[in-house]
Amino acid sequence: MAAIGVIATLTVAEGKNEDFEAVFAELAAVVRANEPGNVFYALTRSRSNPQVYKVLEQYVDQDALTAHGASDYFQAAGPKLGPCLAGAPDIEYLDAV
Repeated sequence: MAAIGVIATLTVAEGKNEDFEAVFAELAAVVRANEPGNVFYALTRSRSNPQVYKVLEQYVDQDALTAHGASDYFQAAGPKLGPCLAGAPDIEYLDAV
């Protein structure tokens, strides 16, 4: 099965960038340490709008992506990240070619 990419676009509320980045840094460290099926998990910020972030992710297969979403630490990050966001995330799934 081919690798799966994910691009999550997140708009952060004014004044919440530092909090958001701190929570995400903790999550990313745990993902990298515990998910052998995760190829990369990187937070990027828009140069044109500093409130817009994109999480760039790649997983070796669907099982690895499913395991990521079901993990306790990913589930626990939601209530911490949610108050930092200005709206719902936009998630795009991609198939590697």
